[in-house]
Amino acid sequence: MNKNIKTLEELSSFVNYSFIEELNSDPDTNNNGENKHPREVFSGHYVPVKPTSIKEPIYIAHSKNFFEELDFDESLLKEENFVKMFSGDLCNIPKPMRNQGWATGYALSIYGREYYMQCPFQTGNGYGDGRAISVLEAVLNGKRWEFQLKGAGRTPYCRGADGRAVLRSSVREFLAQEHMHKLGIPTSRSLTLFTSKKEQVSRPWFKDYSHSRDPEVMIEEDVAITTRVAPSFIRVGQLELFGRRARKHEHSKAYEELEKIVLHLINREYNQTINQNLKLEEKVLLLAKQFQDRLTSLVANWIRVGYCQGNFNSDNCAAGGFTLDYGPFGFIDMFDPNYQPWTGGGMHFSFFNQPQAAQKNFKSFCSALKPLIISDLDSIKKLEEIENDFPKAIQEKIENMWASKLGLNKFDPKLYNELINLMIESEVDYTIFFRELSNIPNNIEELKESFYNTTFENENIKRKWNNWLEEWNNKLNLNSKEDIENLSKQMKLINPKYILREWILVRAYKKAEEGDYSLVNELQEIMTNPYAEQTKEIEKKYYNKKPSDFFGIAGISHISCSS
Repeated sequence: MNKNIKTLEELSSFVNYSFIEELNSDPDTNNNGENKHPREVFSGHYVPVKPTSIKEPIYIAHSKNFFEELDFDESLLKEENFVKMFSGDLCNIPKPMRNQGWATGYALSIYGREYYMQCPFQTGNGYGDGRAISVLEAVLNGKRWEFQLKGAGRTPYCRGADGRAVLRSSVREFLAQEHMHKLGIPTSRSLTLFTSKKEQVSRPWFKDYSHSRDPEVMIEEDVAITTRVAPSFIRVGQLELFGRRARKHEHSKAYEELEKIVLHLINREYNQTINQNLKLEEKVLLLAKQFQDRLTSLVANWIRVGYCQGNFNSDNCAAGGFTLDYGPFGFIDMFDPNYQPWTGGGMHFSFFNQPQAAQKNFKSFCSALKPLIISDLDSIKKLEEIENDFPKAIQEKIENMWASKLGLNKFDPKLYNELINLMIESEVDYTIFFRELSNIPNNIEELKESFYNTTFENENIKRKWNNWLEEWNNKLNLNSKEDIENLSKQMKLINPKYILREWILVRAYKKAEEGDYSLVNELQEIMTNPYAEQTKEIEKKYYNKKPSDFFGIAGISHISCSS
């Protein structure tokens, strides 16, 4: 165990930069780290980049839970160089910390289709971390973590953008990551959140209370930097980039760079389960199988808590199998299988289509691995079998999730299908319905708080619901009050009470824009206890359906981008 890290100097003794020490730097890089102009990057696993700090950083929040896990003392927040580092200034950090960070390239696939033309160079060599710069890798309490600044300025991959993040999107990501962690779902984590009143950037956004699907105005917003942390930030799209280059023999080190990044991924994310002494082909097959297991579990859990990634491209899919890139995400209010918070996402990234989107990303993942085993026909066949097994694997995870969500020992297709149809017909709040169902009700009256309108009072619908509840209770086969209480407790660990609804997030970032960070910190406390029964005051404030006048409103019901 670390001994309560109180200074940056103490933190520096735990650094271990495996990514930049084991992998290849871009050979065309400017060695002083001033690589901030858009350009093609043809090879190498990373480009050294110095972050662009924000002026006079203002502290907003830090993750209290994550600080404790890392054994960071909160006195770090008062140390000038700690604040500077995590607001983008690496000038005065102690050695062996490095005074420049690194950005990485990746390819773009949308729903399994490879894209090149959206790259400004129309080659695919311009995709990558446009505003995300890793600045630290450290082994803390026996676990490796990579620290990445989001919004720390331009990199070669910025494609003409300014490399900044705004306060609005930074608040959303900061809160969402820690919320997701406490929901029990693998995710990148939040460390700190800083803003500045000395720099603003222009972003397209919506007019107040507009129903537009497209941004209508340019607004000035304060910049912010949030530090996100993960075991690694290797994405499926990153492997794809090197897989494509190896497949097309784009340069002399293309195969070598693919092999290096895949082995590095195994070492960073799968070293507990994949033996380093195995042959390459064996490692690749185990990697594919284990990533499949993680990805299918991840998406099943997203659906369990009502989360929609919104933009689940391969470059937003972490190769470690956790939630990454909280851009146009959303937690569902009124149940709709086609729910999609992002106006540019389409049906292919909608709520109930996330298993299919995951399958497309898994196909891209397997495609990236194939050049490593292309000469071994038996391994190719086995990899294709793993790839083709994905629909069966995810269906099993989804069915098990629904069984647990409903308190059943086994998935019941008939009961499930009837429920989904009734939920759509009756306009039900997804989270509140399942939380109230966890009380094991006998009739529809006990669930009325979860309905958005009075359609459930229709005698025909009421009869359908009561019939369904009777059938469900019969399936539960509970014989005593103790049985009911035990199942209720179990279901309440599956079905959260509090989720990070967008209309709640809007209140938090609007207050933050005014310099009032109290709601950001209040939400951190509440949303890191999502399964708990909290005070009546908190329940009245946050255990609520979406207000009717927010439906269809741009920036609340749907967003165009994360900025």
